Amino acid sequence: MSVLALLQQKKTLLCDGATGTMLMAQGLKTGECPELWNLHQPQILTNLTQRYLIAGADIVQTNTFGASFLKLTAYGLESQIKDINYGGVLAVQKAVQGKALIAGSIGPSGKLIKPYGDTEPQAVYESFAAQMSALVQAGVDLFCMETMSDIEEAVLAIQAARHSCASIPIMATMTFQHGKRGFFTTMGNNIRTCCERLQLAGADIIGSNCGNGTAAMIQIANEFKKYTLLPLIMQPNAGLPQVQGQTLVYPETPEYMATHAQEFLKIGVGIIGGCCGTTPEHIQALRKTIG
Repeated sequence: MSVLALLQQKKTLLCDGATGTMLMAQGLKTGECPELWNLHQPQILTNLTQRYLIAGADIVQTNTFGASFLKLTAYGLESQIKDINYGGVLAVQKAVQGKALIAGSIGPSGKLIKPYGDTEPQAVYESFAAQMSALVQAGVDLFCMETMSDIEEAVLAIQAARHSCASIPIMATMTFQHGKRGFFTTMGNNIRTCCERLQLAGADIIGSNCGNGTAAMIQIANEFKKYTLLPLIMQPNAGLPQVQGQTLVYPETPEYMATHAQEFLKIGVGIIGGCCGTTPEHIQALRKTIG
């Protein structure tokens, strides 16, 4: 059953939590390519997926956030794009075995598009298309474009997804920062603009992830609700990271997040999950809130 059919059947679905910060806890080093673990340490990813499934996740994501052609080029790994994306899906499939939907994670390209940068839009489109082709062949159930800060790049990703496979549902989430004028992406896109452009491009589910803790994400969800009738997805961090010694600590406990997540239910958010700093324990607590 597709994510859209499930959303019609259930009021709220539960997505998994963080991958990156969980891998850091397993030894991922600064500057190391996280997606290379798909080939060299896939069992760790399978085990992480299993923990999120036990916690109650309806949707689990692949470790392919930075596995687009342009992003892999920064590590000299672009020739392994198919294997890396396949490996990311396979690691999740081994745990899922039909018990949840698999979302192919697609993050920003790491490039600034002209006229703000030196990268042609077509190059970004082709970079995403190459990744999505591999994800489709590997068997993902939906695409998740996430942590986007440039609406133009997000639109290119959606267009590439539609070209790669028109039938696979698309989730697209933007990352916002709060200022005096409200919530904007780092490229200056406000929530209303993002809603309008994401819908027009053909996204099926839209929302926000990363950059904010639960309280701010509730505000963002309320803003989204003003401008769209599409199902919403919200994936807050476990608060904003704090430096303690040489370690980044995320302050929101599973209990805090779960209690405040009731506001998402009141707003009518369709999918709730976690981003940086969240753990299987956060997802388990959210499961109790969602029911």
